[in-house]
Amino acid sequence: MSNVRQASLNKKKVSAARYTIRLVTFVVAVLLVVLLVLKVSMHSKVVNNMNRAAVLQNQILEEKDRTVEIEELEEYMNSDEYIEQVAKEKLGMVKDGEIIFKEAD
Repeated sequence: MSNVRQASLNKKKVSAARYTIRLVTFVVAVLLVVLLVLKVSMHSKVVNNMNRAAVLQNQILEEKDRTVEIEELEEYMNSDEYIEQVAKEKLGMVKDGEIIFKEAD
């Protein structure tokens, strides 16, 4: 009867070992699926952030160009040439010896 009992115990051990192997395999598979999903999600975020960084870099370049234009305009507006132009156009002033011609209506 010892052999029968021994065989029964061996079957239970083998059955328990198979169950453990299946359980470990299942857990590993679930972990791999979770990691794959996280990898895809992170890759998507990285791509989105790279696109956003490119857009922001373009905006920075545009703003730098705009800053240069504003500085050039400020320099022009502080010049005698600009002051003279405004005095002529807005205030109707003329230099000594200049003659203004206006169109007749």
